[in-house]
Amino acid sequence: MTDSRSQAALGHRNLIAFNRAATHWGSRGALEEGGGAVLCAGGTWIPVVANGAYRIDHTLDGGELIARADEFFGSLSRGFTIKVRDTGQDDDLRRACEAAGLERFGTPVPQMILDGPLREPATDDGIATRVVDDEAGVADFIAVNAEAYGTYGMPAEVLSDLFDESKRLLEDPGAHIVVASRAGEPIATAMTFESDGVASLQWVGTVPGARTAGLGALVTITATNLAFEHGASSCTLQASPMGEPLYRRLGYETIYHYGEFVRWPTPPAP
Repeated sequence: MTDSRSQAALGHRNLIAFNRAATHWGSRGALEEGGGAVLCAGGTWIPVVANGAYRIDHTLDGGELIARADEFFGSLSRGFTIKVRDTGQDDDLRRACEAAGLERFGTPVPQMILDGPLREPATDDGIATRVVDDEAGVADFIAVNAEAYGTYGMPAEVLSDLFDESKRLLEDPGAHIVVASRAGEPIATAMTFESDGVASLQWVGTVPGARTAGLGALVTITATNLAFEHGASSCTLQASPMGEPLYRRLGYETIYHYGEFVRWPTPPAP
């Protein structure tokens, strides 16, 4: 890939931009930034996908980032996650997370990248795919992913809490959603988010009863190509264990991994 280091840096910036934007898509969202830190509280309490602390100035001490995150998220009775790249540039941040008692969550998450559009797939005649432009489409996106991510134990209300400001989501020029339906029933979905001339793939989901039919590939390709149509020079994603083999087959490549360190809420949120 041409200029892979620059594209990797832009992909990381896009991840932060996505989480910053997502704080406006849920009515319970909150944002604090300054002094080299961006603290993003999404519309729900769950730490791993909705509440993240990021540094945008690498001279910011990791311990200071954590102290600021403890104060900000603690005021909301929430925990938070810090993502740490395994490229060496976040080694001090990893040590700070360990020293502060944050818990390593799961296995390292692959950061994958693609530098050009994908070949359009052959589709079943009974499948219709559309780009969402109304609140009914956002509701379909929420419903599909609530069911899809239930596979990982995510409470169903997380999706509706994250995206209950659907008008703001629709008005965000960086966010684009595609939904695939069969006989009018939404069964698969994906989102892209664009910033700094690059894009990322987010919230890819297929309802369990429709898996193994190639729908994950369909919405991934459709959303990815939409990002390139909008002028993105690359598209990144953070792959789930279920999604990683699919993305690799389609042509996405792993460039590094994120370790996730979590401060769980105390007392536990309901």
